[in-house]
Amino acid sequence: MQSTPNYLWHAEDVLGQGATACVYKARNKKSGELVAVKVFNNASYLRPQEVQMREFEMLRKLNHKNIVKLFAVEETGTSKQKVLVMEYCSSGSLLNMLEDPANAFGLSESEFLIVLQCVVAGMNHLRENGIVHRDIKPGNIMRLMGEDGQSIYKLTDFGAARELDDDEKFVSLYGTEEYLHPDMYERAVLRKPQQKAYGVTVDLWSIGVTFYHAATGSLPFIPFGGPRRNKEIMYKITTEKPPGAIAGVQRQENGTIEWSYELPATCRLSVGLKVQLIPILANILEADQEKCWGFDQFFAETSDILHRIVVDVFSLQQASLHRIYIHSHNTTSKFLDAVFKQTNIAPHHQEYFFEGHLFELDPNLQAHNFCKTTEDNPLTLLSAEPEDLVGVRYRDREYPQLCDASGAPCPGRQLSLRPAAAVREICLSYPPNPELPSFPGARGAQHGRGWGAHAGSGGRRLGSPRSRQEMSCGSVGDHPPRSGPLLPRSTSAVGLFAAALEFPKFAPKVDVVADCGTAKSAVGAAHQTLWIARSLLRCQELTRRGLHWVAGNLKTECSRLLEQRRGAVSLLTCLQLAEVKTRALYETVPGDGGTPALKELSGAKARLQAVAEDLSQCSHDIFDCQGTLDGVLAELLERRRQAHADRSVRQIECCLEKMQLIHKQFKKARTCPRLGYNEEQIHKLDKVNLGHLARKVLLIFQDDCVQKYQEVLALHGSRMRKAGEIKKHLKRLSNCISACSVAMTECQDCLQRALDKFLQTVLVEERHPAPVPLPAHLNQARHDMAFRMQELLEQMKLVTCDLQLNNSIIERLSGAAPAPGI
Repeated sequence: MQSTPNYLWHAEDVLGQGATACVYKARNKKSGELVAVKVFNNASYLRPQEVQMREFEMLRKLNHKNIVKLFAVEETGTSKQKVLVMEYCSSGSLLNMLEDPANAFGLSESEFLIVLQCVVAGMNHLRENGIVHRDIKPGNIMRLMGEDGQSIYKLTDFGAARELDDDEKFVSLYGTEEYLHPDMYERAVLRKPQQKAYGVTVDLWSIGVTFYHAATGSLPFIPFGGPRRNKEIMYKITTEKPPGAIAGVQRQENGTIEWSYELPATCRLSVGLKVQLIPILANILEADQEKCWGFDQFFAETSDILHRIVVDVFSLQQASLHRIYIHSHNTTSKFLDAVFKQTNIAPHHQEYFFEGHLFELDPNLQAHNFCKTTEDNPLTLLSAEPEDLVGVRYRDREYPQLCDASGAPCPGRQLSLRPAAAVREICLSYPPNPELPSFPGARGAQHGRGWGAHAGSGGRRLGSPRSRQEMSCGSVGDHPPRSGPLLPRSTSAVGLFAAALEFPKFAPKVDVVADCGTAKSAVGAAHQTLWIARSLLRCQELTRRGLHWVAGNLKTECSRLLEQRRGAVSLLTCLQLAEVKTRALYETVPGDGGTPALKELSGAKARLQAVAEDLSQCSHDIFDCQGTLDGVLAELLERRRQAHADRSVRQIECCLEKMQLIHKQFKKARTCPRLGYNEEQIHKLDKVNLGHLARKVLLIFQDDCVQKYQEVLALHGSRMRKAGEIKKHLKRLSNCISACSVAMTECQDCLQRALDKFLQTVLVEERHPAPVPLPAHLNQARHDMAFRMQELLEQMKLVTCDLQLNNSIIERLSGAAPAPGI
C-alpha cells in the first residue's frame, strides 16, 4: 500500500506504466472517491526541471470536459516522489476499445462520431490555450461512461505537451513512432541528422493516424514485416504518399506500395460518413507541413460533419441502406441530390415511404423538419425507374499468412484455404451468388500487420532518458512488442474458419502467447461475421417491409380505381338510358327531320358501347392486380413468420460467447510462466473447441444467413419487377378510365345538343302548327318526354360533378391512408 497525505493505492492496481511514471487506481482517504494517480519514478528526475514541471503546468492551465482533470499535486510519504492526482476514467482508453476483438475492424459509426467530437473539442481547447500535445494516440485518449450511458473521451498524458503558437516551431522530439509525423520519424527513429523544426501541425498527423485507426481497427501505413521491423520502408511510405491517399501497404518484401484513397469496405462507417471523412484524413496525413491543413481548417471541416444531421434511407429496389449527412437548414432539393450521389437515382425519380405512408417532400422543406429516422426505421426510397440490385457490399482482401511476433511473414507458412478465400470483391446480393467475405486482422491484414506486432498499442514514445532497449516498453498506457513463435498475420472469416476446419487431429505444442493471439483473431472474425449477419437480416426485414408498403399502396390504388370505375359505370348507365329515350323522341319526328340527329345519336351509342367494354375490361384487370398483390402480401407474411422463427443469428451469438470465454481463459493462461499438466490438457481441449466453434459459425453463416439472404433477394427482385409492372398497368388503367370519362362527357354533350334541338323543334311546332297535327295525346306525350329528358340531363350533370368531387376526395385519402402493417 502506498499513499500521499490524502490518497492511497495498492501497488497491484496499475492502470498504465511508462518510462518515467506509473499510473495507479487510488482512493481519496476521506470520501473514498476513485482517482488516478501518476507516480513519477527516479528516471523522471533526470529530465530538466523545466520539462519535469511542464505537465503540472499544462494540466493546471486546462479545464475542459474532454481533457482529464488535475485534482492535486502531492508527494508520497517516504520517497517524496511527485504524484499527480487526476480524474479516473473507469472505461480505460480508446486503445482498449480498439484492442477489444469486437472492434477488430473499427468502431461503430455512432461511437466513432463520439470519438471525433470529443477529440476535436479537446484539441480545440488546447489550441485556444496555445498548447501542442505531441503524443496524440489511442492510448492517450481515455474513456468513461456518462450518466446517459454514452462514452466520453478525454485527452491525457501531457508529459510531452508544451506551449506553442500557430507560427512557432520546436526541435525537441516526443511522440510514439507509429503516430509520429514523418519529419520527426526521420530524426527520432531512423536517427538521421537534420535541422528541421516542427510546428503545431505534427499533432494533426497523429490525429489523422488515430482517426484512421479508430475507423478501421488498423494503422494506415504498414511496410512488409510491420512498422517495427521495416522502419526505412515505413518512412518511405509516409513521405512518398501521393496526394489524396490515406493508406499505404507493402504486401511483399521489396514489393511496390499499394495506395488506398478510400476507407476499407470492412470498416463499419457508412458511405455517407466516409465521403465526409476521407478528405479530412487526406489533408492532415500530409508529410509536407506547408501543404498540410492548419488547425483552423481542420476544426472547420470536422465541425461541419458534427453539425450535420443524419437521414437514413433504404433504397428498396437496390436493397441497400444509406446514411445521408446533411445540414439541418438544407432543403429537400439538397437532400435529393445527396441521395442521388449515393444511389444514382435521379431526384425526379425518387419517391419515399415512411412507416407505411407515402412521404411527400415539399421542395422548400428543411431537413430538421424531416421525419426522425434510424437504421431500423429509415425512409424507404422507391425509384420510378427499374434499378439493379446492389445489396450489402464487402471486399475480400487477401489470404491469411503466418508471421512471427514482429509481423515478418514466414515463407511457406500460409494457411491452406479453399478458393472461396481468393482475392476478389464480392457482393452479397443477387446476382451474382454471394460468397463468404474475408476480413483483415484486428489491426488490418490489408496492411500486413502481425498479431504479435505492436502496431496498435502506441509503440515507444520518444524523448525520454532511457536506452533504446528500454524505449521499447513505451509510455504510460502502452504495451511492449511481444516476442514469440509464429502467429497468424490476419483474420479472415473464410481464412480463419477454414484453418479451423483443418485443425490437426493431435493438439500441437502449447504456446500460450500464440494461442492467445489466434483466439483473439478468431473472436474478432466471429464478431465481424455476426455484424454482417445482422446487416443481412436487417436488409431482409427492410425489403419485406418496404415491399409490403408498396403492395399495400398499390392495393389502395386498385380500390381507388374501382371506386372511380363505379362512378363511371353509374354515369354510363344514365347516358345509355338518356340515349335510348332521346332516340325514341326523334323517332316520333315525321319525315326526314330527325335523320341527322339519329345518326349523331348512333355515333354516341357506339361510343358508349365501347366505353362499357373498356370499363368492363378495366374491372377484370383491376381484380387481377388485386389478386396478384394479395398473393405477394401472403408470401411476405409467410416470410415474416419464417424470419421470426430463424435462430441463425442467435446461434452465432451463442458460439461467439463460448469463443470469448476461451479467449478470456487464454489471456489468463498467457500471464502464467508455465502451465501445469492438467491446465495444459484443458488448454489443448479449448483449442479444439475453439476450432469447432469457428467451424460452426462458418457453417451457420454460409448455410443459413447467406443462403436465406440470397433467396430473399432473388424473390425481392422478381417481386419488385412485378410491383413495377402492376404500377404501370394501374397507371394505364387510370388513364383508360379517365379517357372513358372524357368520352362519356362528349356523349353527354351530344345528347344535350340533340335534346336542345328537339325542344326547339317542339317550340316551333307550337308557334306554327303543322297542317295535319298529331293527335293531342301523342303531342302531349312528346312534350312530357322532352321535359323529362331535360331533367334527366340536368341530373346527369349533377352526377358528373359529384363524381368529380368524389374522385378528388379519393385521391387525397389514398395518399394519406396507411398501408397495412407487417
